[in-house]
This record gives sequence, C-alpha cells and structure tokens, in this order.
Amino acid sequence: MKLKFLGATGTVTGSKYLLTTKQAKILIDCGLFQGYKNLRERNWAALPFDASQIDAVVLTHGHLDHSGMIPLLYKNGYRGPVYCSEATFELCKLLLPDSGYLQEEEAKYRNRHKQTKHKPALPLYDLKTARNSLSLFSPIKYHTLISVKDVQIKLSPVGHILGAASIKIIHNNKSLIVSGDVGRPNELVMYTPEPLEECDYLLVESTYGNRLHTVVEDEAEVLAQTINQTITQGGSVLIPSFAIGRAQTIMFILSELIRLKKIPKIPIYLDSPMAINASSIYHRFNAEHRLSEEQFQSINNLVEYTKSVDESKAIAFVKYPHIIISASGMATGGRVLHHLKQLLPNYRNAVIFVGYQAGGTRGRKLLNKDKEVRIFGRDVKVKADISEISSFSAHADYNEMISWLKKSNMSRPPKVFIVHGEPDASDEFRLHLKNQFGWDATVPDYLGEYEL
Repeated sequence: MKLKFLGATGTVTGSKYLLTTKQAKILIDCGLFQGYKNLRERNWAALPFDASQIDAVVLTHGHLDHSGMIPLLYKNGYRGPVYCSEATFELCKLLLPDSGYLQEEEAKYRNRHKQTKHKPALPLYDLKTARNSLSLFSPIKYHTLISVKDVQIKLSPVGHILGAASIKIIHNNKSLIVSGDVGRPNELVMYTPEPLEECDYLLVESTYGNRLHTVVEDEAEVLAQTINQTITQGGSVLIPSFAIGRAQTIMFILSELIRLKKIPKIPIYLDSPMAINASSIYHRFNAEHRLSEEQFQSINNLVEYTKSVDESKAIAFVKYPHIIISASGMATGGRVLHHLKQLLPNYRNAVIFVGYQAGGTRGRKLLNKDKEVRIFGRDVKVKADISEISSFSAHADYNEMISWLKKSNMSRPPKVFIVHGEPDASDEFRLHLKNQFGWDATVPDYLGEYEL
C-alpha cells in the first residue's frame, strides 16, 4: 500500500488522503481547505490525481473540511461511490448544496462589486453540481465490512458530530485506521468515541494536540457570567457556531442555564437554516446521541428559529438584549457576518467563540484582538467584547486523545501519522505519543508519500 497526504498536514483543513494498492485507489476524505489564502488557493489548483481513476471515496464525517470537495470531484469526472455513515449522508445533503450556493453567491457579489481579478469570477462549483454529486453517496452501517477490489473498509463511531466515524482499511492482512475528528469522552450531546481496534498504521488527528480543555461545567458558568454582564449593560450576545454539532450543544447549554435560573429568559435566535435542518436530523438519529425527547422539546420552546432572510434581517431591529447563534463557526461566511457587522462596533455587545478558529479565518483575527476586521469589502471596527470558550469544542484535547488510545486494543505499536493540526499542535502531540507509548510517530508534509 502507498499513502499520499493531500491535505490536513500543517493545518486542520483540507482532509484528504490517497491510498493506493495493486488494484485500488481509495480517497479517504475529500475536504476543502479553509483559512489562510495560500491554503484556500489549493482548492483551485488542479487535483493531484486523476478523478476518473479513483475507485471509491470514504468520508469520516460531513464537515466541509472533510467532505466539501466531493462536488469538485464530481465536476472533474468522478462517478464512483462515496461511502460514509447514514447520518453523514443526511448531513451532506445539507452541507454540500449550501456550499455550492454560497460559492455562487460570492462569485455574483464579486462580479457585481468588481472585486475580482478574474472576469468573470466563477464559483469553485455551483449548487447544481453539488446536488448532482449527492447521487454518488452510498451510506453504510457502522461495523459492516464492505469490499472495494482488494480492500475492505469498516466504519466505527467516534463522537465529534452526528455520523462521525473512524475508518479501518484492510489489505493483505495489513490494516490502516484513520481516526477522523475524535469527540470528547464527556461531551454533552454525542456519545463517547468507540476505542480503536488493533492496526498496523494509524492516522490520528491533533487539533488540540498541545492544548487542554477546561471543565465544561466551569465554562458553562463563564458563559452565564458573560451573558449576564452583557445583558446588564444593555448589550446582546452573538455566538458564531458550526451549524452541525456545536449549534445543538449550545442550544442545550443555554436551555439548561435558563432552567437552572443562571441566566434570564431572553430571546434566543438560531439564525442558520442549516443548523435548523441539522437539528431535525439529530432528532431523527436519536440513538446516536444523548439528547432526550424532553430536552429537544425544551430547546424548541426557548429558541426562535429564523428560517427566512427577512426574519434574519429583522433581528437587527431588536433593541432589547438577546442571544444569536449563527453560522459559520469561524465567521468565514453565512448570516453571522451580517450580525458581526451590526454588533462589533458597540462595546456593550459580546461575541463568544465556542469552537476551534483556524489560522487566517475571521474568527482567529477577532480572537487575536484585531482592531478591525473586513466584512463585505469594508473594515468594521471591533469594540464588542471578544472571548473564547474552548471546552465546548467537539474535538478531544491531547489528554482525552491519549486516554482514548489507551483504551484501544493495540497489542503492538502501530506506525503513526499525525494529521489535522497546526504545526505546533501536531509536533507536540507527536511528543506526547512518544512519551506515553513509545510510538514511532511522524508528522507528514503536504503531498508526502509513504510505502506502507
């Protein structure tokens, strides 16, 4: 087997790995690069493989940095299967068309305002292509072996978000496991990740490879304090949130804070059509998470869902304190940008980030205390309070990752490749694995290739 690293090396985005055997070419994840411009430009480069020669794609989960290039693969002629969990397929039905739509809208905006070097500006792929690419999906159940030529594939749940899975690939009595994004052991919504099986090679994420989360209960108190302080001074709270996973967790936490009378019952708006639709998918797949029917009902009674553009715009005219949960989580696009433009210039308001902010994103710039951020081509002054609560992250920190790996059945040390992390996080996690297990771990370079 040969393994080539086409993304998620030196960065947390663009997850993409090409596994080649004598008979098969398997693409593991097919994600968009996000964040810094030099990373985003990779999305526009020629694919580093012939799409028509790929036998199958296997996805760990639905987030766009793992699935968002499937429509581009389709655009380049790929017509093979895309294997993933059943819940991941349902979420991709939301994510991929939305991605195509947003890219079309951005191209139209740039053409309309002449903010483009290309005439005309074009989307990476459009809504129609994204919808067509969904015909490739072939969802499979957890723990079920499928075959692609001389390779066998199996998925196992790892928490993180609905449908997220590790991937085990078996070839000639050798096995490779790709962890995907690994959830937390005591996450409020998702179940604890399943321990891994024994393997010869392991690709493991390192998003928080050099960081520890604080206790969730303590951070819920911090969230309550920030909300109460903002309300007292007459401001409103904006929580940029990933539409899938994080939005559902935050709504649950807010409903609990209100139930326990730790914050007053003020209007809460979920201003993300995707998050609204994703919540209904979470409701359908109730066996895969911890939320009960009663908890769903409690959330629905407290949160106002703003589905239309007019309903979203109307929030700007609400004069009394309120809370807005809106996508995207890194403030790279979507409705959250309109709320940032409205709320950032006022010191009474607060913006609370509740997930990882990749380098180069607007969210990272705000956390870095930039005095201005560019939104819709204009600089917006930042006077609102900006804070971060990392323990609501759906990624395990390095201690949680090590505890998870200790529970896995590894009678012999695997060869480990550390991916999906910023350079310092990946390298520090490499040292943690060496100290804890004595494992031979490598942080691969972009386009690096290894014989397994």
